[in-house]
Amino acid sequence: MMQDFVTIGERTTLAKTVTEADMLAFAAISGDFDPVHVDEEYAKTTPFGRRIVYGLLTLDLLSGPESEMSRRIVERGCPLKPVTLGYDRVRCLVPAFVGDTLRAIYTMESLDEERKRSIGDCRVVNQDGREVLVAKHIMKWVG
Repeated sequence: MMQDFVTIGERTTLAKTVTEADMLAFAAISGDFDPVHVDEEYAKTTPFGRRIVYGLLTLDLLSGPESEMSRRIVERGCPLKPVTLGYDRVRCLVPAFVGDTLRAIYTMESLDEERKRSIGDCRVVNQDGREVLVAKHIMKWVG
């Protein structure tokens, strides 16, 4: 039944340039004020040479493409509704920096009709095409 609405290989994306305001908002929301994220002078003394974007902020960029994918499937008439079960195998591969333009890519990878779950392949790449973050997203379809 779900295979009538889910297209394996379908992709959604979101591009976002990470700003100073994004970093300040994330610090305020998360309570994470690690100087590698918020203190430019400190960050210059690290191997990165400048402040790095929060890994969880980078991961959160996938929320938009995941939501878009879910919306498309529901609009096609799928009687089940999506609920995120979580992300697996999240890996931050290279740092992202303030000012980088990150592109979050969500690709429908597989479908388990019996368990009513789908797996999304998740990637975030920077403006140079380098993978910054990879993960698998597990969606439960309820009805």
